[in-house]
Amino acid sequence: MKIVITGGAGFVGSNLAISFRKKYPEYEVVVFDNLKRRGSELNLIEFKQLGIEFVHGDIRNPEDLEQLGDFDCMIEASAEPSVMSGLDGSPAYVINNNLTGSINCFNVCTHAKAHLIFLSTSRVYPISLIENANYIEETTRFSFTDEQALAGISSKGISEQLSLDAARSFYGTTKLAGELLIKEYCEFYNIKAAVTRFGVIAGPRQMGKTDQGVVTLWMARHFWKKSLSYIGYGGTGKQVRDILHIEDLVALVDMQVHQIDKFNGHVFNAGGGLQGSASLQEMTAICQEITGNKIDIASVAENRPADLRIYISDNTRIETEIGWAPKKTAKNVFEDIYSWIKDNETSLKPLLS
Repeated sequence: MKIVITGGAGFVGSNLAISFRKKYPEYEVVVFDNLKRRGSELNLIEFKQLGIEFVHGDIRNPEDLEQLGDFDCMIEASAEPSVMSGLDGSPAYVINNNLTGSINCFNVCTHAKAHLIFLSTSRVYPISLIENANYIEETTRFSFTDEQALAGISSKGISEQLSLDAARSFYGTTKLAGELLIKEYCEFYNIKAAVTRFGVIAGPRQMGKTDQGVVTLWMARHFWKKSLSYIGYGGTGKQVRDILHIEDLVALVDMQVHQIDKFNGHVFNAGGGLQGSASLQEMTAICQEITGNKIDIASVAENRPADLRIYISDNTRIETEIGWAPKKTAKNVFEDIYSWIKDNETSLKPLLS
């Protein structure tokens, strides 16, 4: 099998490439990336050592993708992942990369008659519907209640039943548009595709920033004793996300690559779930426990654009229909990130400290 991973030098892509190469040494694994994200170039050394082919190119340029030739499966992991992208006055970049670029990927899959694994996002769900949901404020977090006016929201989180009829961010809209187009490609060009709406993904190799990769950012700031801020919702740090360990994502994508018929024509949520969720306050406590360091954390009451008080993936459908469920806890994620930073402190300090 020849597997192409777009965005393959990024956090998710590099973990997928290395995992597939080690598990299936007889496979040809090709990484396609423009190396735009700082730190992605660090993965090229290990790619070379493992015999993973690297193709330098940009999904926005169809000519670059033509270098790939024939292949059996594409894992499309090349999106600009920041929900803040496009909110600075111009959405051109995020639309061009996440939508036009994805269409170029769909086209080469069609020509190669290859399967498509599309990494979508929980951000396809509308902000206003989630923000207006009923919740309670607990000691360290906000939590959804089971009494809701809309289907698709419960104490378990957000399910695939939630309406998509409202604004969600340019990032979320480009990914949703990609999902809709995939239905057309499957129907009229006979490709098979797996579409998954992932929540927050975290683990080793993630270059954390304030707008994307907050789990790594939180651990890195504690590791190097740098300050942080609780931003929004009164500055209490009670906003919540579920956290999916990258290894659990890799296990799911492995299933999708080898059992595409189970996923074709369906869309699933996949995240850490309620058991794998944590508030910023709770993340701080975990980081303090692991590192032994206590840092200054400022309080900023005002919300950021497109932020959410709570997002938790309700995994009921994928657990019931597919049999996949996350195995790692939120604490496991932080422990593994800590070990990765400690083992690579010299090279990571300029990027993360």
